[in-house]
Amino acid sequence: MATVELRFSALPEHVRTARLVAAAVARRAGVDEAVLDEVRLAVGEACTRAVGLHQSAGITAPVKVALIEEEKQFSIEVGDEAPRSNPGERASGAAAPEPDVETEEDEMGLAVISGLVDDVEVTAGEHGGLIRMTWPTTPAATTLS
Repeated sequence: MATVELRFSALPEHVRTARLVAAAVARRAGVDEAVLDEVRLAVGEACTRAVGLHQSAGITAPVKVALIEEEKQFSIEVGDEAPRSNPGERASGAAAPEPDVETEEDEMGLAVISGLVDDVEVTAGEHGGLIRMTWPTTPAATTLS
């Protein structure tokens, strides 16, 4: 299992670089050419979301991206360090907080990612969040000597 790790300052101008690196590694891992645009878009959306969460929370830690090549699949994990509580952790009987613009943008970003990637896992907690996106790969053609 090969892994490429990328860390970048939580600045919007670095998202493009993360997209390009992700597409290049996905291509090398054997992700179908037809879905490379989806990989680029999904990674861009996930990284933009992480940058926004870091900036809104005043977090100076870098955004983390792991590109993981496994036997029959390729995964990308985008991690942030923005603390959040899970909606299920509210005290019973407590009123749901009013949705704000940031929450709506966050949900929209997750909806876009879910529309681009069939296999998505999103986790979030008090130490940050992680979006794991997975695509199938085709085995590389081997040449016999």
